[in-house]
Amino acid sequence: MAVNVVSAGLVLVHGSRVLLVHPGGPFWANKDEGVWSIPKGLLEPGEDALTAALRETSEELGIAAVAPPHVALGEVRMKSGKRVVAWAARADVDVTRVSSNEIDIEWPPRSGKTIRIPEIDRAAWVTLPDARRLCNPALIPLIERALSDETTRQLGV
Repeated sequence: MAVNVVSAGLVLVHGSRVLLVHPGGPFWANKDEGVWSIPKGLLEPGEDALTAALRETSEELGIAAVAPPHVALGEVRMKSGKRVVAWAARADVDVTRVSSNEIDIEWPPRSGKTIRIPEIDRAAWVTLPDARRLCNPALIPLIERALSDETTRQLGV
């Protein structure tokens, strides 16, 4: 993946927990630790990063846009080279009602066959220790910043 690829997302905060999402589809079905993420996705051409973060969160969770405030958390770089820019926001999402958008993927790989899968198959509110275990390690600094005293104060958490 090219190093100029940028995704934008939200770290949703509720009390001392953050919302993580698990990728959908057969490749991820039996994977757990280290694969969870924050709701995020690629910017569309000319799209503002915060607008993309709000759109992706709405699409992946099946919720209305998350209201301000949105506190900038900065950027991290994934192992693939993709950059992820994120904001913290206060939310109270019912994870039992999450309804993700669907995407087409080639499955099995290199088969030429396409299947339709939910972009995420589940979501969970987790504490920082659980996030450190479940989440892609590259995203942990964003989660730590979202749960910092300064950010939670700005969010009114």
